[in-house]
Amino acid sequence: MTNLNYLTNKTPKRFDLKPGAPMMKAVVTTGNGGYEKLAFRDVPIPQIGPGEVLLKVLAAGVNNTEINTRLGWYSSSVTDGTEAFSESGNEDDIPDGGWNEESPFPFIQGTDCCGEVVEIAPGQTILKVGDRVLVRACMRLNGFDSIENIWMASDFDGAFAQYVKVPASEVFAVDCHWSDVELATIPCAYGTAENMVHRAKVNADDRVLVTGASGGVGSAVVQLAKRRGARVTAVTSQSKVAQVKGLGADTVLTRDADLLSVLGESSIDVVIDNVAGDGFTLLPKIMARGGRYASSGAIAGPIVTLDMRDFYLKDLTMIGCTAWDEPVFPNLVGYIERGEIKPLVDRVFDLKDIAVAQKEFMKKTHFGNFVLVPPEG
Repeated sequence: MTNLNYLTNKTPKRFDLKPGAPMMKAVVTTGNGGYEKLAFRDVPIPQIGPGEVLLKVLAAGVNNTEINTRLGWYSSSVTDGTEAFSESGNEDDIPDGGWNEESPFPFIQGTDCCGEVVEIAPGQTILKVGDRVLVRACMRLNGFDSIENIWMASDFDGAFAQYVKVPASEVFAVDCHWSDVELATIPCAYGTAENMVHRAKVNADDRVLVTGASGGVGSAVVQLAKRRGARVTAVTSQSKVAQVKGLGADTVLTRDADLLSVLGESSIDVVIDNVAGDGFTLLPKIMARGGRYASSGAIAGPIVTLDMRDFYLKDLTMIGCTAWDEPVFPNLVGYIERGEIKPLVDRVFDLKDIAVAQKEFMKKTHFGNFVLVPPEG
């Protein structure tokens, strides 16, 4: 069971410097707001407790979720997409703006972690010092029979630092030839993608539509759905059509395509959609009877229009996906070790340049993932 002492990290004085305490470099997010809320500074190295391990962070990916949490986008008061909301600015902390209500500011973000085990609490027998590992960022508080969950870097300190502590149960050794940077692209994007593909029961008989197919999650969905033998139609920008096609998509359409005209009614068995916004309205219309819709995001806007007749007359299933199911992360480790998926790295930044990385990320011109590398030491 996950150690819940992370949730006590909300005290604002926990980063106070103590004489003689071993220190590390980290990016501390001090509150809701703009890039000025990202402070690169010295903080104490975490001290592990029972059932925990200390990892040296080798590389940490950049994701929408860190930006959304910093902005407070998860609040029910926000109706814009991520890009529009980030441009409007926000100067006050938002009480319900975090992944699970209030974010524990000040704290360290960083959902993706490729790390090296440097310290293990007594009693652990699976991991050993020196193992190269990935961290399962979505942690089920009460076991997999309960949907309750917490997220590293949204609910407690994450990987935008030289070291991070996590429950040993959430650490997975990986034996592969990938670089640290490549491994750091996996946890959040591919975990989220595999969870949706798993929950939607994608199989070789399915016709799957993937929106936002050039993003971190979307590009992972394309690979993971093709791995299961599905026929994949992907939607992306005109400039990224060839790159998405290179991931294995059978058909690639541009965002301005009229999906109903091009694909036709009842042409899609499964929709994996992290875009939402105005484009959502047509999606139930192109879905076949008994179709499944899965989502874990809404980058174009969380408020959508649904014709309920499409929903109930066609016996559609809508699947919300936040808590990762038990097979998801072990599946990913297996895919990596067997060479069944590939990483997509766009650019690598020093940890201290996180604001630059997030600004570039928000331009949405990249293909693949951004990764931050902490300083040595």
